[in-house]
Amino acid sequence: MINYYKRIQYYFSSSLIEMNNSLNAISPIDGRYRKTTESLANYFSEAAIIRYRVLVEVEYFIALCKLPLSQLEKFNPEDFPELRDLYLNFSEDYAFRIKDIEKSTNHDVKAVEYFLREKFEDLHLGQYKEFIHFGLTSQDINNTAFPIALKQGFLEVYKPLLDQVLTILKARSKEWKKIPMLAHTHGQPASPTTVGKELFVFAERLEKQMNLLESVPSSAKFGGATGNFNAHHAAYPKIDWVQFADVFVNQTLGLARSLTTTQIEHYDNLAAFFDNLKRINTVLIDLCRDLWTYISMDYFKQKVKKSEVGSSAMPHKVNPIEFENAEGNLGIANAIFEHLSAKLPVSRLQRDLTDSTVLRNIGVPLAHSVVAFNSIIKGIDKLLLHEEKLRKDLDDNWAVISEAYQTILRRENYPDPYQTLKDLTRGKATITKQSMLKFINELKVSDKVKTELKKITPHNYTGIISI
Repeated sequence: MINYYKRIQYYFSSSLIEMNNSLNAISPIDGRYRKTTESLANYFSEAAIIRYRVLVEVEYFIALCKLPLSQLEKFNPEDFPELRDLYLNFSEDYAFRIKDIEKSTNHDVKAVEYFLREKFEDLHLGQYKEFIHFGLTSQDINNTAFPIALKQGFLEVYKPLLDQVLTILKARSKEWKKIPMLAHTHGQPASPTTVGKELFVFAERLEKQMNLLESVPSSAKFGGATGNFNAHHAAYPKIDWVQFADVFVNQTLGLARSLTTTQIEHYDNLAAFFDNLKRINTVLIDLCRDLWTYISMDYFKQKVKKSEVGSSAMPHKVNPIEFENAEGNLGIANAIFEHLSAKLPVSRLQRDLTDSTVLRNIGVPLAHSVVAFNSIIKGIDKLLLHEEKLRKDLDDNWAVISEAYQTILRRENYPDPYQTLKDLTRGKATITKQSMLKFINELKVSDKVKTELKKITPHNYTGIISI
C-alpha cells in the first residue's frame, strides 16, 4: 500500500511539472480562470508591481533634476526619455534581474534601486546614481506604486467590465419594463410589479455605488522614513520638500498625497475604496440570488448550447451556473476586501510589516470580482423570459389585488375595508377572478366605484414604473 502511494505521488509530482502553467497554479484565478483574469496581471503581478516601483524611482529622480541641486545641474534633460524607457518598455529580463538581485538583498525595493544603479552605469550616467532613491524609505515607493497600479487596473479593467454589467442590466430593464410579474415578499405572493423594474432596482443601486466610488481619492504617502523628510531636510534644508512632494505625488504621479503620516500611508481612503467595492459586490450577490430564484420559479428559461452538459447524471438539467459562479466569486472577493479594509489602516507605532504582505493581495479580490462580472454578463445574456408562466402566476393569485380594493374602499369611507378584504382572502385556498367579481357586485357602493374596482387585475395593478 505504501509503495503504491509513493508511485502515485511520484506520478503526480513529475507529470504536473510538464503541464501548462495555468494547470499548475494553486489559485484558480491564475489557473482555471486565467484567461478571464490575465489582463489584471499587467497591474498586480509581481512583475507589474516591480515595474511600477521602477516608474516611481525614475520619475522621482527626474523630479530631483528639476530642483536647484548643484550635483544634478549638469544632467541633460535629453536623457530623460532613456530613463523613462526603463519602465515604458519594461521587459521580463528586467524583472528577472531585479528578482535575482533580491536574492542577496532580501529587500524588494532595494533590489530595484540596485538595478537602476546598474542601468545608470550602462547609460553612462553613473555619476548621478547616488540620487536614485535619495532620502527615501521603501514605503515611499510602495505606497505610491501600489495606488498607481490599483488606479490604472481599476480604470482599465475592472470599471469597463462593471460598466458592461450596468449596461446589460439597464437594457433588460427597459426591454421588460412593461412585463407584469407577481412579486413575492417573505416568499409569499404580493402586489404585482414588472420584470424590468425589479432589474432596474439593481441597476440604480450599482450606479449610486459607482458614483460614490469616484469620490474616494487614490491616496499616497511620500515623506521619508517617518514621514517628516528628515534625511531630505538634513541634506538640503533650503529646499521646500513638502511642496516638492505635493507636486510630485499629486501632479506627476496623479495621486493625492497624505500630508501627515508615519512611515506608511494610513490607508484610510484605500479601506473606504475596498469597502465600496465590497458594497458593489454585495448588490451583485443580491442580484444573482434573485435571478437564480426567478429561474427556479420558471419565470426565466435559459438559452441552451447543444454541446454543454447540465449534469453528469441528469440529462435534462440546465443549471443557473453563471449566477452560482458569480455569487461564489463575489463572496471570496468580499472576504478579502473585508480583511484589507480592516487590517491596512492598523499598524504598530510608526510602522510594522503586516501591511506589506497584505498589500500584495489587492489584485486577488479584483480578479474574483472580474470573474463574477463576466459570469453575470453571460448569465443575463442567456435569460429567456417565460411570459406564459408569468401570466399563469398572476392569474392564480387574484388575492394580491385586495390591497387595491381595500385602499379604494378606504377612500370611499367604506366601513373597515381592510378587515373585510382580510376575511375574504387571508389563508383561503383559492381566490379567483370570479370570486373577486362576486365580492364587488355584493358591495354597497356606487356603480362607478364597482366599475373602477372591476378594471383592476393582477396584470395591470403594477403601480408607477419609474425607469
